[in-house]
Amino acid sequence: MCLKKIVFLCVALGFIMSCSKDSDIVKGAPNTVSEIFAEVTTIGGSKNESGQSVISTSDGGYAILGFTQSMDGDVIGKQNESYDYWVLKFNANSELQWQKTFGGSNGDKGFDIIQTQDGGYALIGSSFSNDQDVSVNNGAEDFWFVKLEASGALSWEQSYGYSGVDSGLSVIETTDGGYFITGVLDVSASGGEGNSKGIQHAGGDFWGLKLNASGVVEWRKYYGGFFTDTPYGVVQTDDNGFILVGSSDSADTDISNNIGDYDFWVVKISETGVLEWEKSYGGTEIDEARAIVKTPDGNYVIAGDTRSFNTDVSSNNGLADLWLIKITPNGNLLWENTLGGGSFDVARDIKNTEDGGFLLAGSSRSSDGDITQNNGQNDALVVKVNSQGQLQWHKTVGGNNIDFAYGVAELNNKTIIVVGESSSSDQDINENKGFTDLLHFKID
Repeated sequence: MCLKKIVFLCVALGFIMSCSKDSDIVKGAPNTVSEIFAEVTTIGGSKNESGQSVISTSDGGYAILGFTQSMDGDVIGKQNESYDYWVLKFNANSELQWQKTFGGSNGDKGFDIIQTQDGGYALIGSSFSNDQDVSVNNGAEDFWFVKLEASGALSWEQSYGYSGVDSGLSVIETTDGGYFITGVLDVSASGGEGNSKGIQHAGGDFWGLKLNASGVVEWRKYYGGFFTDTPYGVVQTDDNGFILVGSSDSADTDISNNIGDYDFWVVKISETGVLEWEKSYGGTEIDEARAIVKTPDGNYVIAGDTRSFNTDVSSNNGLADLWLIKITPNGNLLWENTLGGGSFDVARDIKNTEDGGFLLAGSSRSSDGDITQNNGQNDALVVKVNSQGQLQWHKTVGGNNIDFAYGVAELNNKTIIVVGESSSSDQDINENKGFTDLLHFKID
């Protein structure tokens, strides 16, 4: 049974989310209770759904962005069974206020959401469509930017890309009221046009676009080498430049010091996109950065995962660990820490907490080391660490099938919301409504 029964009285949806509770032992957390309880819900229809990003909102509630394929069950407003962006807005009591789908007749997947200064929302993802909500398609797959009103109504949308596969992954609002979006550019297919200077090299690169408040491109630049370079996160810096983080297995062009297979690759650019410095962090195996936050002391913490056990990585508990690094504005490594067990454990999101620590969302296959429980295959994972990256507590949620967490947020009332996807229907997961459901759990 739940600590609190959450009943979503939403006539338009006509659904009641199932709720379960489980517990995990708190590790290394003085002055905390000995168990953590999660209220777990699955949301979806008969096809596939996923929650990719969650943010706290100015009214004390939260908003989720992901994608949906279903036209039934909990999903309303869909016109076909291709993937669409799916936005769900909840109040502070986890009561659904509204949901919206956006897209065309081909596949459209949303990956990142922010609340904007006007109280609305900005969404970024990828689109193969050129009809319905999507006015233009420039090639196979484009960055698709969607601006919403506070009510969830579509204000405007814009596609960015060329003839290849260009995937939008992250968005921030900038200090001048515009936006910065980043993702992967198919440089070869763009013919060099993705760069304001027209410099061409091969592979998929970090692509950054500075937009004004109406979505007009002010400048665009790409950064990378001749192999695979993927940016997953971005922050604006105090000098109005940007730091982009992701992974790279290139060792040429813009990459000066590849350490191993894939590295954490961090790129600092100016306000106009000029590359100021870039650094690789990791060991001789695969290391991939997934998210970045600015810390109260003016530095930055980057989260991802590592399979390495040497060079910058001081220890590894298993096949893959969550890896946290803290760097200065100049890229100097201040500290690093690994968290995990004997199997595969990864981080996909990081958020600051009010107490100066951090929340991470990801997944785990371990049941030893830092991870006390595994219900089968991948479990969704949320981890709380202090300001030095040291484990305070963790929680796994899952069943016998594959369960992932992709996003985490702390609300004004200290409630923690985690989103991802689940294909389970047992143990922590009371119900599976289709193939894969949007996974949502709450920790008070």
